[in-house]
Amino acid sequence: MPTLNSSKVEITTFFLIGIPGLEHFHIWISIPICLMYLVAILGNCTILFVIGTEPSLHAHMYYFLSMLAISDLGLSLSSLPTMLWIFALNATGISPNACFAQEFFIHGFTDLESSVLLVMSFDRFLAICNPLRYSSILPNARVAKIDVAFLIKSILLVLPFPFTLKRLTYCRKSLLSHSYCRHQDVMKLACSDNTFNFFYGFFVVLCMRTDSVFIAVFYIFILKTVMGIGSHKERLKALNTCVSHICAVLIFYVPIIALASMHRFGKLKSPLAMILIADIFLLVPPLMNHIVYCVKTQQIREKVLGKFGLN
Repeated sequence: MPTLNSSKVEITTFFLIGIPGLEHFHIWISIPICLMYLVAILGNCTILFVIGTEPSLHAHMYYFLSMLAISDLGLSLSSLPTMLWIFALNATGISPNACFAQEFFIHGFTDLESSVLLVMSFDRFLAICNPLRYSSILPNARVAKIDVAFLIKSILLVLPFPFTLKRLTYCRKSLLSHSYCRHQDVMKLACSDNTFNFFYGFFVVLCMRTDSVFIAVFYIFILKTVMGIGSHKERLKALNTCVSHICAVLIFYVPIIALASMHRFGKLKSPLAMILIADIFLLVPPLMNHIVYCVKTQQIREKVLGKFGLN
């Protein structure tokens, strides 16, 4: 890959990578990637259409599911261009401004998905642990305000990223370590002081980790409440309402935890494995979340099938 070693020449193009060692198979790898993107985009658009056009689905959990579909759709559309350029066209170059824009959208929608998963866990907590006050605590108007607040929060949280990266100077290295732009990777290429970027990036990561901690706390209370239910059948019924959300949480956070573990423990640090997990992080949640909810949620499944005349 081309790099510029002169400390006096500023980089004008960054270079992304596909899967090292499998460059000759990139064109074949692009086929399942295209199919995954197609299914993810069509599936999440279908979820949004069905929830938007069915009055019976205008309720708390479906509004949150809409936000989850929006974040998944955003992740797919943000990463789609560079993924396809690399694997289908072998075009690895990207301009700095395009790279900064891509990492803004990817990190913004990632934070939005983390926030939506958090509020969905709070929704399940209220429904199981405090069902009598569920509707009064979360009326539809408040749910809409929460969704808008999380969207604004995600935008404002990552808004400094492109601007702080743009003010850095890039004059030694131009090769990134993934098939899309990430703040951490771009920041490391700078030959000027990136201290602010490092600490602000750490702050953003800490916010997402806080979401995961609160999700775990809510489920501890949910399990405590469920275990106090006398009937085994009722316990299973209560837990079954959480299965879809638990799957979405695992699909989203397992790749993040795996990457963090590889960075933390040097012996587990495999560049190829890290690239694959990073790609899975952007490909699998948008692909699987709408499938999980369609399979596990009867109301969604029936309405989707009804729209296609398959009922």
